[in-house]
Amino acid sequence: MNITEVYQREVSYGTTISENTTTSTGGFQSPFSPAMDKAINGLTIIILFITMISLGCTMEIAKIKAHVLRPKGVGIALVSQFGIMPLTAFSLAKVFQLGAIEAVTVLICGCCPGGNLSNIFALALQGDMNLSIVMTTCSTVTALGAMPFLLFLYCQGFSGLENAVPYAGIIIALIMTLVPCAIGIAINHWAPRYSPLIIKVGISILLIASAAIGVMAGITIGGTVWVVLSPKLMAVASLMPLIGYLLGYILSTVFKQNGQCKRTIAVETGCQNIQLCSTILKVAFRPEDIGPLYLFPLIYIIFQGGEALLFIIIFRWYQRCKPTTEEEKSIYLAVDKLEEAKVP
Repeated sequence: MNITEVYQREVSYGTTISENTTTSTGGFQSPFSPAMDKAINGLTIIILFITMISLGCTMEIAKIKAHVLRPKGVGIALVSQFGIMPLTAFSLAKVFQLGAIEAVTVLICGCCPGGNLSNIFALALQGDMNLSIVMTTCSTVTALGAMPFLLFLYCQGFSGLENAVPYAGIIIALIMTLVPCAIGIAINHWAPRYSPLIIKVGISILLIASAAIGVMAGITIGGTVWVVLSPKLMAVASLMPLIGYLLGYILSTVFKQNGQCKRTIAVETGCQNIQLCSTILKVAFRPEDIGPLYLFPLIYIIFQGGEALLFIIIFRWYQRCKPTTEEEKSIYLAVDKLEEAKVP
């Protein structure tokens, strides 16, 4: 049974969007011609390619090698990424009784590797940047095998989803992520003087493209945006990153990681690769099958970023208000004495 048949069966039961937005996205017809739709898909792939090259330009082979040789932190992060998040997505889909297509959408988002947005959050939280970058790289590589396997495993828990996931499309999307990332690493290693320019260009293109896609999405989905903004999907989108942040921090605490590693693992766990998720949903599914649900990652990233920003504000406030330790006082005293000694 394919995903279209799942949808047709649900519609035959008389469940419509107006009655129950958790069933399907049937009846959605893209206003664009097939040629235009292919052009949009191609543009999405190009944007992802450029973005991943710019991410690769932030990575250094020596730092990656150092963490690979001592992989405890990376191992904990991978367990968090591919253990906590897929299980969280599966559990929330069950608790909120999502429809078949919505469950696939949430599972794909939950099974995605860590996103490069986590590197920015880790920097703001004064985390271990080397670990953050290595974790993002390792989770992306691991996702090539782990993501199809996890989707196959968790889809068994939903009736009619056993054959609904486009595994070939997902693997192709993952390869399209790894190849440009490797190109970026090579550029940063052999021609590092070009890395800052490529990073700036990549970020600029990503911002412009995000705005353009948002406008096109508004034109495309029209009134059916309420499918994505349904209370159940909003609840799932808000709880997934929050649970990931909290459980990632708790797991790293259990394994006695230092403060920097705890904060890094927490944000790496809760932050999903939204660009990859959007590309998979847009490229692997037909518009009439996925409908406006391909915008779910955009809803997710709003909550993902908002919750991370809240944690950053709390952390910064704590840093300002926490009492100075005796060790820090002794350091400040030594510095003052040194400055006095320099005065003639």
